[in-house]
Amino acid sequence: MSIGNASRAVSPWLLAALGIAACQSNKVPPSNEPSRLSQAAAVNLQLGSGYLQQGNLALAKQKLERALSEDPHNAQIHSTLGLLDERLGKDKEADQEYRTSLSLAPHDPSLLNNYAVFLCSHGRAVEGVRNFEEAAGNALYRSPWAAFTNAGVCSRQAHHDAEAQELFARALRSNPSYAEAVYQAADLDFTQQKYASARLRIDFYLMNNTSNPDLLLLGWRIAQAQSDPTGADGYARRLARDFPDSEQSHALAASRSNQGPR
Repeated sequence: MSIGNASRAVSPWLLAALGIAACQSNKVPPSNEPSRLSQAAAVNLQLGSGYLQQGNLALAKQKLERALSEDPHNAQIHSTLGLLDERLGKDKEADQEYRTSLSLAPHDPSLLNNYAVFLCSHGRAVEGVRNFEEAAGNALYRSPWAAFTNAGVCSRQAHHDAEAQELFARALRSNPSYAEAVYQAADLDFTQQKYASARLRIDFYLMNNTSNPDLLLLGWRIAQAQSDPTGADGYARRLARDFPDSEQSHALAASRSNQGPR
C-alpha cells in the first residue's frame, strides 16, 4: 500500500470479484435430485474457480469449460467464465458471459456484483453503480454496506464525488463499523480538503473499533495537511505499535524519511 490514493481507492471491488466467485462455487445447483452432470459441473466449477484464484488460467479454462458442457444453464459458471475472460483480456467475451449469467439469474447479488466490478473497471460507472445498488437492495445479500462502498468507489473513479459521498453514507448507515467505508468517506473528505470532517470520521472509528492500518496512515496524512505534528506523531506511533511490519507502516517510514530531519 502506498501513501498515494489512486491505487488504494480501487481495491474493495477489484478484490471482491474472485472472492465471491470462490465463495459461491462450492454450491451445488438447487434441485431435489441433482443429476450426475450437474453434480459434476459443480465440482468442475469449484476446481476452475480455485485455479482462477491461483492464476492458473489454462487449468481454470479447462475446468470451467467442462463445467459449462455439463450444465450450460448454470448462471454461476457463466459469471466465473466472465472473470476468466477478463483475466485473458477478452473483454467482449467477458461482457457476454456476465450478461448470460444475469439472464439466467437476474437478481443474484453475487452475479450482479461480479458484473458491476467489470463495468466499473471498464469505464461504465453508471451501469456499474446500478448493479451494485441492486445487489445491495437484495434482501438475501448479507453485506449491503460492501456493495454500497463498491458503488461509491466506482462513482468516485468517474469523478462523481457527490454521488460517491452519498453512497459511502448509505454504507455507513447500514454498518457504521465497516472500516472500508470509513476509509473511503474520509479519503474523499481529505481530497476535498475537508480535513476536520475526515479526521473526525477516523478518530470516531478508532475510538470504537479495532485499530486499522489504512485509517491510521490516512490520519497521519490528514494531520500533516493540518500542520499538526503532535496529532501526526500520535497516528504514527500507533501505526508502528499496532502494525510494525505492515505495508502502511513501511510506507509511512519511507515518507517521513523523504521529508528529511524534523
